[in-house]
Amino acid sequence: MRLTSYTDYSMRVLLYLGARPGRICSVAEISRAYGVSQNHLVKVVHGLGKLGYVASVRGRTGGIRLAKPAAEIRIGQVIRDTEDGFDLVDCPRCIIASACGLTSVLGEALAAFMAVLDSYTLADLLKRPSELIGLLGVAERQE
Repeated sequence: MRLTSYTDYSMRVLLYLGARPGRICSVAEISRAYGVSQNHLVKVVHGLGKLGYVASVRGRTGGIRLAKPAAEIRIGQVIRDTEDGFDLVDCPRCIIASACGLTSVLGEALAAFMAVLDSYTLADLLKRPSELIGLLGVAERQE
């Protein structure tokens, strides 16, 4: 299974924000840190906001932050919310679908895949936030 770049960018945004709890971040800063298009991230952040993962803060010093604690964000749910579908093959249009066991095997594999992702939260992925921020080349601001 291959996840879309939309889901990849969604996870990157959540990881970035989760590694900087309590701090308001800009889409431009996240874009620079990952070296990805700011236009793409704007769409991703908008979608994450509609899904309730990211909150926007308006004003001159505005930006974005996690809308809820990292420990409440289940990775499996983020994947479900950001992916269009999970059809690994096109079984409904296949001529042998009624006699083939592949559909049920792939369904079982997908269920196992999602069960593993459901067992982790964003907080679980952020065991070393300082190292993550360091790898992104982001200097911590002194407050």
